[in-house]
Amino acid sequence: MEKLRKIVNFYVTGFQNLPPWGRALWAIILIKLFIMFVVLRLFFFPDQLQNNFESDEERARHVIENITTP
Repeated sequence: MEKLRKIVNFYVTGFQNLPPWGRALWAIILIKLFIMFVVLRLFFFPDQLQNNFESDEERARHVIENITTP
């Protein structure tokens, strides 16, 4: 437990002591990650299995057929 506390403390103090450009850089990184994983997924990667099949059994059969068929 003490090691975990030291690790967390290391990162917390590191982020607290960042220069202003470092905080801006992290803000840009987090915004880009949000866009990539939330916005793009919603618009460009819809859940095809949920939309095309009614039951879990149909979805499972479709996945098995596509995995095993070369």
